[in-house]
Amino acid sequence: MKEESMFFYFFFKKGAFMKKESKFQADLIKEIKELLPGSYILKNDPLYIQGIPDLLILYKNRWALLECKRSAKEKQQPNQKYYIEKFGKMSFASFIYPENKKEVLRELQRAFGVGGNSCVSKR
Repeated sequence: MKEESMFFYFFFKKGAFMKKESKFQADLIKEIKELLPGSYILKNDPLYIQGIPDLLILYKNRWALLECKRSAKEKQQPNQKYYIEKFGKMSFASFIYPENKKEVLRELQRAFGVGGNSCVSKR
C-alpha cells in the first residue's frame, strides 16, 4: 500500500471506526444512568492496563465492568477476554455491542438487583 493510501486508510477508516464506538459508548453511558439512577460510570484508561474493560459501573454496593465494541464482529484486543472472565467471576463483566445491548443491560440490572422484569428503555 502506498504511503498516501495508508494515511487515508488510517485517518479516515480507523477514525470513522473510533467515532462509531465512542458514540455507542456515550449513548450507552446515558442509558445506564437512566436504568441505574445514582450510579457512577467511569471510563478506564486503555493505556494503563492492556485489556481492562472500558467502563466501570458503581451502583450502591455493587460494581460491573463493560467492554464496548462497535459490533459483534469486532476483534478483541489482547487480554480483554481474560479480564471479562476474571471480573465476571468476582462481580459482573461483559462485552457489550449493539447486537447484545438489550440482553446485557437486563443481565446487569439482575446482577444489581434492580428492574425485575422491566424492559430496557428504547431510544
